[in-house]
Order: sequence, then C-alpha cells, then structure tokens
Amino acid sequence: MRKKYVYFFDEGNAEMRDLLGGKGANLCEMTRIGLPVPPGFVISTEACIHYFENGKKFPEELWDQVMAALARVESETGKKFGDEERPLLVSVRSGAKVSMPGMMDTVLNLGLNDETVETLSRIAGNQRFAYDCYRRFMQMFGNVVMEVKKDLFEHALSDLKDKKGYKYDTELTPVDLRELVDTFKGIVKKESGQEFPSQPLKQLEMAIRAVFESWYNPRAITYRKINEIPETLGTAVNVQTMVFGNMGENSGTGVAFTRDPSTGEKKLYGEYLLNAQGEDVVAGIRTPQPLEKLKDELLEAYDKLAGIMDTLEQHYEDMQDLEFTIEEGKLYMLQTRVGKRTAAAALKIAVDMVEEGLIDKKTAVMRIDPSQLDQLLHPCIDPNADFQVLTKGLNASPGAAMGKVVFHADTAEEMGKAGEMVILVRWETTPDDIHGLVQSQGILTSHGGMTSHAAVVARGMGKPCVCGAEEVKIDYASKSCRVKDVVIREGDIITIDGTTGRVILGEVPLIPPMINEDFRRLLAWADEIRKLGVRANADTPEDAARSRDFEAEGIGLCRTEHMFMAEDRLPHVQAAILAKTDEERAEPLQKLLKMQKEDFAAILKAMNGLPVTIRLLDPPLHEFLPNLGDLRVEVAELKHRGASLEELAAKEELLANVRTLSEANPMLGLRGCRLGITRPDIYQMQVRAIFEAACDVVEEGYEPVVEVMIPLVGIDKELALLKESTEKVIHQVFEERGIRIGYKIGTMIELPRAALTADEIAKHAEFFSFGTNDLTQTTFGFSRDDAEGKFIPEYVELGILEKNPFEVLDTEGVGKLIDMAVKLSRQVRPDIKLGVCGEHGGEPKSIKFCHQVGLTYVSCSPFRVPLARLAAAQAVVEEEREVFIDK
Repeated sequence: MRKKYVYFFDEGNAEMRDLLGGKGANLCEMTRIGLPVPPGFVISTEACIHYFENGKKFPEELWDQVMAALARVESETGKKFGDEERPLLVSVRSGAKVSMPGMMDTVLNLGLNDETVETLSRIAGNQRFAYDCYRRFMQMFGNVVMEVKKDLFEHALSDLKDKKGYKYDTELTPVDLRELVDTFKGIVKKESGQEFPSQPLKQLEMAIRAVFESWYNPRAITYRKINEIPETLGTAVNVQTMVFGNMGENSGTGVAFTRDPSTGEKKLYGEYLLNAQGEDVVAGIRTPQPLEKLKDELLEAYDKLAGIMDTLEQHYEDMQDLEFTIEEGKLYMLQTRVGKRTAAAALKIAVDMVEEGLIDKKTAVMRIDPSQLDQLLHPCIDPNADFQVLTKGLNASPGAAMGKVVFHADTAEEMGKAGEMVILVRWETTPDDIHGLVQSQGILTSHGGMTSHAAVVARGMGKPCVCGAEEVKIDYASKSCRVKDVVIREGDIITIDGTTGRVILGEVPLIPPMINEDFRRLLAWADEIRKLGVRANADTPEDAARSRDFEAEGIGLCRTEHMFMAEDRLPHVQAAILAKTDEERAEPLQKLLKMQKEDFAAILKAMNGLPVTIRLLDPPLHEFLPNLGDLRVEVAELKHRGASLEELAAKEELLANVRTLSEANPMLGLRGCRLGITRPDIYQMQVRAIFEAACDVVEEGYEPVVEVMIPLVGIDKELALLKESTEKVIHQVFEERGIRIGYKIGTMIELPRAALTADEIAKHAEFFSFGTNDLTQTTFGFSRDDAEGKFIPEYVELGILEKNPFEVLDTEGVGKLIDMAVKLSRQVRPDIKLGVCGEHGGEPKSIKFCHQVGLTYVSCSPFRVPLARLAAAQAVVEEEREVFIDK
C-alpha cells in the first residue's frame, strides 16, 4: 500500500500536529470549521524524516501526490500552475509540530516568471502590483532556495531607492520594479552560477527541498536546543494558494493576538499594513499600524477578523496568534497558533479563562511553564533592551543585577553600605567573603560550579550569581579583569544574568519581580491538586521567614555550617578546630552553642508548627580555615621581610595545622557523619543548641517541630552510633528543662551504598532526605565544580548526556538508586518520610520523578518554592491524563 505523504486542508485537523506540523494542522482545522482559508495542502513531517534518512531524496510516492494535490487546488481556484492565462501562485512555508517562529524558511509568490508576471499584471489591472510580487519572489527564492546572501538583494533595493530619492518601497514604479527584477537576476547568476529557474514546477520542487533543508539551518538548530525540541520531529511543508495584500489601499496584511501577549488583557492586539505582503509587517521597512486603526480603514474586514478571532479563541480555548491577509477587501486567514506570552500575561490569561468558564483549574495550572514563575520572583533583563554579552558562565542563581565591579569583599561591604550597587567579582568566594556577599547586588566568579560557595550562598540569599565564567581573567593587583579583548576595571558597570549565565558590559534595564493576585490564585489551585509536599532550604531566620511568605510547608534542609560563616563566628570555629585538647575546645564551642541556639530559636519561631530539618555539620573542617596556598605565601613573605620569631612561629603552626587537615579528595574524606564520629563534641554542641532553642520557644508559646538530619551516612552502624549519642544529649536537655517535645532523627542519602542498603539504614531512621547534589557526584564519579566547567557541556553537545545531571535529575542512574531506596526503606518502615533536598527539588522534570516514585516532599530554595508547588501539581495532572489515554 502506498504511503500517504500529502494531505489536502480538508483531510486534516488540529490533532494531527505530529504528522502535519502545527501550522498545517491548524490550517486544516480552520478549513474544517469553515473559516476563509486559501486552498492548499500539507506535505507531512514523515516526508521530511524520510528525506534526511535516505540521502536527501524525496519518497518515491511524494511527487505524484504533490501533483494530484496541486491539480485539486487548480480545480478549486479555477487557476493553473504555470498557466499564461490564469496562473496559480502559491506560498511554500515550513511548519514543525512545535512552533518555531521565524526559525525556518518561507517562499511567497512561487510560480512567477517573465510570462506569468505579465498575465498577473493584466488580470489585476495593476502592473506595479505584479512586478512587486515578482521582485519579492526572486528575493526570497534567491536567498532561501539558491542560498544567495539576503543583504545583496537588500542593498540593490536600497541603492535603487536612493538613486530615485524614494523613502518607501511602495514608491517604486513599474519601471523601477522591472529594473530591480533584472538586477536580481544578475545577482542570482553571479552568486550561484545558475540562471534563476523559470519553470514553476522546478521552482516548487526546489522550494520544498529548501524548506526541508531549513530544518537544519543554524538558527533552527539553536532554537531547538534552547527550547528542548527533538530534532527527530522534522518539519512539514505547507503549500497554499497566494492571496495578495499588496493590490492597493483596500488590501493589506497583518498579525493579531486574541489577547495582549504582554499583559494578558482581553482585547484585540496586533499590527497591520495596507498594500503590503506578510514579510513587510516584521521587516521594519514601514511602521505597522495598530490593529484598532483597521476599523477606520476597512471596517467590514475588521469586523470579520474580530469575529474570527473570538471563534478561534473559543475553539482552541487559548490565546491565539494569527496571520491574515486582506485582498481587495476580502479577509483570508493564513495561520493560527497558540500565542507566545510573557510570564505575567500567562498568569492573567490562565486565571481569566477559568473565570470566563473557558477552561478548568487543572488546565490553567498546566498552561504555566514553571520557569515563568521563577522569572516573576526575580528581577530580569528587559527583553527589548540592546546589550553586549561579554561571556557566559553557569546560571548559578536566578535573577539579574547590575552594579560597579569590585574584586574584594571588604570593598563590596564598604561601597554597599554607602548605598552603591556593586557586583563582587572573584575567582571563587570563601566563607571569609560573606560580609561582601551580603552587600553585593550579585556575584560573578571565574571558577566553581553550581554547588560552589558562591552559588549556594547566593541562592540562599536570593541574589543573582554567575559562576565558572572561565573567560573572566582576574588580576587582583591591578583591580581589573579581562574578557577576551575587553578590560574591566574596578568601578566599571556590568550586568549579570543569573537566569541564563550571561555577563553583560554596562548597564541594562531590569524588570522588577511581580507577585500579584493572579500569581497567588493560580498557586492556590496548584496546592489543591498536588500530592507532594513542598519545603524550603533555609539556613537563616530571614530565609525561614521568606519561605513562609512563599507558603513553604516547612524547612527540608537547614545547613548549620552556613551559620559558622559569619564574620563574628569564624574565629571561634577556627579556634575549636585548631584546639589541641578537649579543654581548649570547650570555650569556643560554648560560644558557638550560644550563637547557634539563637539562630535555631529564630528559625523555629518563623516556622512555628511546621517541620524544620536541621542538618548537622557536613563539610570538612579545613573549609573553615585559611587557604593552604595563601598561608604558604604568607609564611614565605614573613621570612623574606624578617618577621619576629614569635610571629613566624604562630603562622607556621597555623600552616602545619591546615596542612594536616587538608585532604587529597575532601568531598570523600573526613566530613559528614565521619566528622561527627571522630569529633563528637561538635555534633553534641549542635544537638544541645537545637533542643535548648526548642525548649526556649516552647516556653514562649510556639510549637517547634524538629527533625535532626545526620549527613553522609553510608553504613547503618554510623547512623546507629550517632543516633544513640544524639538522643543522649536530647534527653539530657529535656531533663534539665523539664520539657518534652516530639522530634525525628533521620539521615541524608547521598552515597550509592546508602541507597543500596536503605532497608538496613531505615531501621534507625525516621526519615530520609535524598541529597541529590552529592548523590549525583558519587554515582557518576563527577566532581561537579570541575565537570560543569570542563566537559559536561561537551557531553551534552555530543549527546552523551541528554541534560546536565546536576540541573535535571538523572532518572536512569541516580533515579534508580532513589527508587530502590524508597522501596527498601518502606519495606522496613512503611511510614518513613522521604524527601529530596538537593537543587533538583526545585526543577520541574525532577519534581515529576519525585512524584512518580512516591516521595513525601521536595525541598528547594525559598525563591523556587512557588515553582515547585506548580510543578508538583502538573505532575499529578500529567499522570491523570496519561492514565486516561491508556484507558
């Protein structure tokens, strides 16, 4: 049986997007519901796929089917392709399943040659119109099909207008246009080495081939990567009878939206031009007119268009983006598709359509891309602004910020407190930089990954951050940095975009975050639907309060080490680490206990009645000490300038201690529960601080809900030992205070062995929290800071990895370990609470996986809590729809 590759417009419908592409399916749908669509046919995406899979050859059946469809168009229009009496002209347009506006190619007025242009002139009674169509056709066909540079045609057109003293294309006379056609023929012959084809059927065959080829043009490839569109889809080709908007002042063309795509307001929105073809509206040669003005110029066509726009929005139950042409007063529809819209407009349209009864709440929730909510919570770059991108790093913390470049935390603090906006630029930040980070608008580092100090701290603070921008070469001595040939000095202004990773020279207009009633209502609907709980990662009372503002259901990760990074605490931490005896260590630990107790009390108050999961100290101790390399330099400098023996001895002792604590692979060394076992007094201090704080807030009338998390457990006996010592301290506090509160003790699953032995570990744990950042590192054997900046982008480019596994959870590997741990732990403890507290807890695809494997909650940055709430609801709706389709 011969395979069908060509579908007439009345043979398809809107459900056939896979086969006919979005444009083709919608042309078929508009035809089916009786709208004025010029006749035509669609060559399917299967023909495109066959073309590339078979050495760029058309399927055998294709051309016969094209000819049969062309004959039917001729019959319906009373015109004939290539005929010198009543010539049929067609457009040839691309159209993939997923809208890719402007990314692929189009040819208009196909079928014109030296003979048919004269016939068109005679029939229309308008020689200027005919030759205007001819020069447009030659220009588009020459560029799209024969690969002649577009600029050559544009320059020839501009030169002719300059020579004649014209401002607009519409001033060109028939004689001018004949001259331009001859010029274009010469350009094609010179640049391509071929004569411009005069046979309409040859033109059609070449145009179809060119549209297929445009699927792999550079801009289409880039667009697909950015928007995650599979290249295996292919594009359809739409061949449609031409209608002409350039036949005079009672003709025109335009683009319209059924609602304002910027604000979501329910009103007709768009632009048009009289005496023009479609490309003119977007070319910028003439200024288009607002759609409302069409009412004054062509009222009948305007009223018809308004009625059709309402019909299409009601039919598709979504905002539509339309293209139309008016030929001598008669309206024709050339396209409809779901309209692109801003984040604010998307929210308003979804909420309004529920109120109008057009869609239900679940549909509204599915209409919003979770990343759009993320945009609304942070300042972002004005999409209409012009700017120079210097380089790109990792999009470590979303939002945009601009300010004066500074290279030292002290300078950032000084200038920030003085009211100046600054961007702190460092090779990488350390805990010592915290005072500068607080006062900066954003952070840029030339080293480090998505879990580097700068990235983690910036996300916690809600500040934009770009990490690992390796082209930024910093010279601290001269207080400057270089990006390629551009030198940036301290005080120069840059803008960073933590959402995309872009680093931009100079000041760029920013759009402030927007949280309005539409935002809140849509999230309330999402909360009605979702099953996953959503908590926040919060390390400070301020983060905890912000988490409640975003309606987090608790804290899923409170990293106690971040409390040690403050300028007034680091000396006590260092003193405790460097103490030689338990007695020496007791004093700084007691000071830290008081400080931590205050922090915990404030956090527990902020989260009153909601669970707070507090992770005991996780990183290796050397991270709180001065840098080993810096200390070596300092010792050498002291020796060189002849410092006192006492000063030199103190610095050398510090160097020796730091060297002793330094590790070849600190991520897999003395950290987490290993630190708690070998230095038990640190964990005991933290547990006492937690529960003394809890008792304090109980006495003040609050209801603390405490969960103690022991990190990096890989052996069940580690947890058993630490749980016993933890409970010993807890009960000592209870006895001392005469207070009892409920609590849970659990662990973070971040090692493959922990997942594989989850049933044994679950005997001692009341909850698991999957630390998917480290679990990904240990499963892949990747060091994130090194991998993200060096080879992961290339792995993604080559298709070795589909996504960066630190951004989107690797469900095939890491996900299998999580799934296994869920099943094993619930065999032992059916009521165990299971969450994710890595960054994946705020990423939509990863959240969907967490829902599918039956986790209790996800936890993420406070600013990503709204996104997670929405994504968790979408996971439920998608699951319901999949079940419905299966049935």
